[in-house]
Amino acid sequence: MPRRLLLCLLLLCALSTAQARPVIHLTVQGAIGPASADYLIRGLKRAADEGAQLVVVALDTPGGLDTSMRAIIQAILASPVPVATFVYPQGARAASAGTYILYASHIAAMAPATNLGAATPVAIGIGGPQPEADKPADTPAKEGGGKDKAARDKPDKAPMPSADAMTRKQVHDATAYIRSLAELRGRNVAWAERAVREAVSLSAEQALKEKVIDLIAEDLADLLAKLDGRVLRTAQGEVKLATKGVSPTTLEPDWRSRLLAVIGDPSIAYILMLIGIYGLIYEFANPGFGVPGVIGAISLLLAMFALNMLPVDYAGLALILIGIAFMVAEVFVPSFGILGLGGLIAFIVGSVMLIDTDVPGYGLPWGLILSLAASTALFMFFVVGMALKARRRPVVTGAEQLVGAEATLLEDCQTEGWARVHGETWRIRCPRPLSRGSRVRVKRVEGLTLDVEPLEE
Repeated sequence: MPRRLLLCLLLLCALSTAQARPVIHLTVQGAIGPASADYLIRGLKRAADEGAQLVVVALDTPGGLDTSMRAIIQAILASPVPVATFVYPQGARAASAGTYILYASHIAAMAPATNLGAATPVAIGIGGPQPEADKPADTPAKEGGGKDKAARDKPDKAPMPSADAMTRKQVHDATAYIRSLAELRGRNVAWAERAVREAVSLSAEQALKEKVIDLIAEDLADLLAKLDGRVLRTAQGEVKLATKGVSPTTLEPDWRSRLLAVIGDPSIAYILMLIGIYGLIYEFANPGFGVPGVIGAISLLLAMFALNMLPVDYAGLALILIGIAFMVAEVFVPSFGILGLGGLIAFIVGSVMLIDTDVPGYGLPWGLILSLAASTALFMFFVVGMALKARRRPVVTGAEQLVGAEATLLEDCQTEGWARVHGETWRIRCPRPLSRGSRVRVKRVEGLTLDVEPLEE
């Protein structure tokens, strides 16, 4: 009897331990970029280190960068901890890159009044094929659960609109990618292809009928209750979930992710780049001050780090640099405004071309471009111009300001004597005898003696 009781206690302890395995909760809102990718990848790693049984990603995104999306998907596919992507809260969406992440996850869930789709690639600045004007955005589902299995598994052969070779290549690559994810997770392959080729979207209820997602949940607690007891296959084997009643552990972005989110914003990176260029130009024009050079160097390094993570068009970056160079040249070489105007135009055009993507949230607003273009022109014409004028002015303090000054002899002198310079009496050395009252000019200063020459010479 005691042995049976001991076995029961051990079994209860084992069950309680299994149920106590944590659930990690991550939140992604806004465009998918380097910061969100870093946050999710590190969150998955921490979940594996802590022995979590599940990672829930609350997702609300209009899309994002292709490179960041693929990094997230690779981390999900390699994760030993199953991932449930939950389009939440109500009113959220998983558009474009969010649809790929949803398809790649072990569990795809949505809250009511949410949507997904519109997965046509626009990550490198192409618009992608759009739905035909005379074709409905989606096909109504059949009664009794939507399309049958044969219709779902057969890819739609919708004709693609005419596009150049690069557009077709991007669309075909994206179609193959999302199809492989759909086949891996056993989800609707045909609709996944339509989401890429025709940019169609689905509501949560339609997505469940079409077998695009696995379930609909009201909130996080409802999701965990519905996932309880499910067996999921991960990269390291099967995992049985015991999530009912478990309080999830929310991981907030740390300082690194917050810093990446700030400097990874294209507008911030653009401003940092210009501050760096301004600071270095001012330091070179007026050396010795120090502060502009230090601030400029730090800002430029941060901008280079941020631009390295963003889809940058280097032709646009070159136009910005050429435009700034032309505006600086206008200060040195007056060209009646031709260099300055050309530099301003090159600066604006390069700023428009700088970020090579149509992803929402990753463009440079016109207001920012025009305001910084105007401030750049003012900076070059006035601030740098004033610094150069100050540099060209003669020295007005110290011993150097005596060179070239005129003096009046206070006595007759053969080779040495005394003279008055700027209201001060100085010892002078002259090349020949001079009489009192003669006017001389200072040639150089040696200690407390001035070498002079007659003014008439």
